[in-house]
Amino acid sequence: MVRPEPLLTIGLFALLSACMPQKNLHPDIQGHRGCRGLLPENSIPAFLKATALGCDFLELDVVISGDGQVVISHEPWMHHTICLEPNGDPIPVERERSLNIFRMTVPEIQAYDCGSLEHPRFPDQDQRKAYKPTLHEMVEAVDEHALLSGVAPPSFNVEIKSDPAFYGTFQPEPEVFAKLVLAAIDSLGIMDRCIIQSFDTAILEAVHAEREDAVVALLVENDLGIEGNLSRLSFKPDIYSPQFSMANEAMLKTLRAKNIELAVWTVNAPGDIKRMLDLGVDAIITDRPDLAIKLLEAR
Repeated sequence: MVRPEPLLTIGLFALLSACMPQKNLHPDIQGHRGCRGLLPENSIPAFLKATALGCDFLELDVVISGDGQVVISHEPWMHHTICLEPNGDPIPVERERSLNIFRMTVPEIQAYDCGSLEHPRFPDQDQRKAYKPTLHEMVEAVDEHALLSGVAPPSFNVEIKSDPAFYGTFQPEPEVFAKLVLAAIDSLGIMDRCIIQSFDTAILEAVHAEREDAVVALLVENDLGIEGNLSRLSFKPDIYSPQFSMANEAMLKTLRAKNIELAVWTVNAPGDIKRMLDLGVDAIITDRPDLAIKLLEAR
């Protein structure tokens, strides 16, 4: 049997490798809303815990307050499931949207307790009184904690929560929204540690128009497919981010060919985390980063 020369073998291996989807053996672990499975979502305690666990990224949601500050919150109002009135009373579901963050100052926003209620979906969550922090507060607290603890400072995956139905009522128009978030990121000096993601393509277009160097992720939860979703943008995003059950080998191969990373959300069950690790995704966004890190280290 004639064996190929060593250099030829190496060349053939390189050629074959270039034609195959390359799996990421060490995906980034991103703490979803800090670590929502362990501590109140989007709170300083949750972000500090995720930092201490060793998350590569802290995933967070941002809205805009009435006084123009970038506030960390999943909804642009006080959600009845996680927040209490300043006097400790529950918030009736029919009242929550009247508590419009876009019409409130930061001191007014932070008078609400958004950490003491038991979360129906996360029985292991350790409840404690918490408020919705500004982006500045969170980044400064996290970086100080990392410095004093001797752990690596994390990066940030900033989701701009935007809905066309809310333009002008619960949020600014996309161009203004993008500029406010970018200005806050620039003032903190963390642009090189940030991903900016959104489901709203108008927001991503505004971010890209303002800062072409910004790392952008397109969030998807529809059945349009990769080509259909990418066609909604005038530029190629750095990251494609679907709900994890949509991810498979074919998606990974297609994105690799386009030089786009694959980040999946929100992966909490150990079996699902293992499947995403086996698939070789670039990032796993999870409410339980403690489990994801443990499973990753076990490899």
